[in-house]
Amino acid sequence: MPETIPDLLRQAARTYGAREFLRCPDATLTFAEADEQSDLLARGLVAWGVRPGDRVAIMLDNTSGWPLSWFGVLKAGAVAVPVNVRYQAADLAHVLRDSGATRIITHLDHAGLADCGTPGFLMDEQSRLTPDVPTEHHDVANFQYTSGTTGFPKACMLTHDYWLRTAQIIADQVNLRDDDVLLMVQAYSYLDPQWATLVCLIGGIPLVLLPRFSASGFWPSVREHGATLTYVLGSMPLLLHKQPPHPHDRDHRMRLVICSGIQPDLHRTFEERWGAPWRELYGSTESGPDLVVPEDAAETVGTGAMGLPPPGKEVKLDETGEILVRGVPMMRGYWNHPEATAQVFRDGWYHTGDLGFRDDRGYLHHTGRIKDMVRRGGENISCAEVERVLTQHPAVLQAALVPIPDELSGELPKAFLQLRPGHEPGVDLAMSVVEHARQRLARFKVPAYVEFVETFSLTPSARIEKRHLLTPERDQRAAPAIATDTPRRETAAKEHS
Repeated sequence: MPETIPDLLRQAARTYGAREFLRCPDATLTFAEADEQSDLLARGLVAWGVRPGDRVAIMLDNTSGWPLSWFGVLKAGAVAVPVNVRYQAADLAHVLRDSGATRIITHLDHAGLADCGTPGFLMDEQSRLTPDVPTEHHDVANFQYTSGTTGFPKACMLTHDYWLRTAQIIADQVNLRDDDVLLMVQAYSYLDPQWATLVCLIGGIPLVLLPRFSASGFWPSVREHGATLTYVLGSMPLLLHKQPPHPHDRDHRMRLVICSGIQPDLHRTFEERWGAPWRELYGSTESGPDLVVPEDAAETVGTGAMGLPPPGKEVKLDETGEILVRGVPMMRGYWNHPEATAQVFRDGWYHTGDLGFRDDRGYLHHTGRIKDMVRRGGENISCAEVERVLTQHPAVLQAALVPIPDELSGELPKAFLQLRPGHEPGVDLAMSVVEHARQRLARFKVPAYVEFVETFSLTPSARIEKRHLLTPERDQRAAPAIATDTPRRETAAKEHS
């Protein structure tokens, strides 16, 4: 196996040459062309003063420029710092300041936002100087920032070895074929399109990159591009499921959908509707793939099983039910956060913060997050559990449950709801959703407050950024929040009107 990402790209260019590699919104490139063009970019970076170990931020949309920049940065011996193009000035300033990035690669569209003291490299700059920068498998390739759903993002230091092992595990899980086409919709700044790029280098297959996720446009794109493999996560499966059935739902080449967090009660429905197996992939930015479900493991459908550890990984449960992992791949640690690194790597194991249990077959199942909880009067409430019930209401598109302080109970659960088209927010609808939850959950789990939102701010992994919901300057109990028990509901309804 090649030792570095540039080695893998050069090997793929020699082996697959003129085969199609990248099918992006702006360009289509062969393996050889991607190697040649990233060489040009690497030469430009070296001429620009980039040295081995320098951090170079990449703030680009889902175009061919993203993977070419990534390859170019790594060929120059530098460290890539992926930046979400949806970041505003404060988000971007945090990443650039925390990472110590000396350069940022961007487009003119983002140049004004990126003008915060870090020199910018526009994509039309090139040089003829030839870089000769040795890189080894244990060198850091990325400062990959975590989603930051509960706090400011931290940079995971991911080595070339981490990336190559991650890609190989997934390539083995999907049993790559010569006629495969892998389609991705997530922002390239997130982990998944990056490992998908390496999977395609391993197998010599095309990567189809869409500009963004669209629930209505996803399956038409699958048919248009002849995609056979894809990966979805977060709220994507539920948003796809809530699209109206279409007579061409099963008219495609898709042979396998990889997914993180398949809703067990909808798993078989997904497979029957779209005529393809859905298989779980569990892991994190910190640890890469930790559990995989093989393509032929049909017995896991609808059970919530997340699979078994791939070669190189060990996974166990501690006495509290937390999922612990060790082995390779694994991040080197959090950049600039030694205390946080020590906290998650205790007793030789990475502590995921996820809770689970093991079934009779040895498969692990996810039961919630340790931190994504509400502590109400001594009772622990899993936010994920309540959110799943809330989104089963016919009017609710997405839901986020968060804790708000309460003098009596310590914390109370508050639900933020995004409605499906055709439904209007109001007290009656709020109470309908709460009654729906009350019929399905213990009373202490039912939201004490409901607030309607037009949309949610999402992380690059399509998860709701809950930290943006609880702004400290506002009273979370006041209008437009609606109290759902009788005394509070009457007060809030008067305020809301």
